[in-house]
Amino acid sequence: MKILLMGHPNVGKSVFFNRLTGANVTESNYPGTTVDYTKGWMKIEGEDVELIDVPGTFSLDPKDRAEEVAVAMLHESKDVRVISVIDASKIERGLYLAMEILEEGYPLVIALNMRDVAEDKNIVIDAGKLEWILGVPVVSTVAIAGEGIKELVSRIREAKPVDVADITANTASTADAAAGTAGGEV
Repeated sequence: MKILLMGHPNVGKSVFFNRLTGANVTESNYPGTTVDYTKGWMKIEGEDVELIDVPGTFSLDPKDRAEEVAVAMLHESKDVRVISVIDASKIERGLYLAMEILEEGYPLVIALNMRDVAEDKNIVIDAGKLEWILGVPVVSTVAIAGEGIKELVSRIREAKPVDVADITANTASTADAAAGTAGGEV
């Protein structure tokens, strides 16, 4: 199995990578570029798993060389699983990239990282509800403190492709339920 750590720059991907791989790491330049990426190995249920810390990208529509490399790494193999690392204090920005990855049919797990930073800004995210809406595992984490790492690893095998139409339907039913509650209905 191969897992790509993807997300915006400075969301904690490298912290996850270091916690998951330990010292079993190789840093390389992507062929034909000076853009670095890091590759290592970890074990999940006794299986050796390749983990790649992909250069940060804001979307799958690259604006610079590092983003081009990130998108190329994703598209090189359709048999990868993706951990989308999102800054929980800026969730809407991170969800854009996660949705693009889902639209392309990749199995995905979302790591809502920096939960502590979000809470300091009075942002509380219902990871269970977000998981229900998106149909993919969502784990709240504070990678720098190691919080949520074991749960994230235990949920990687649950990652599966999702039909975006299902997300739309789940979003609509959640909005309908909220409107019903707001209107006094239960």
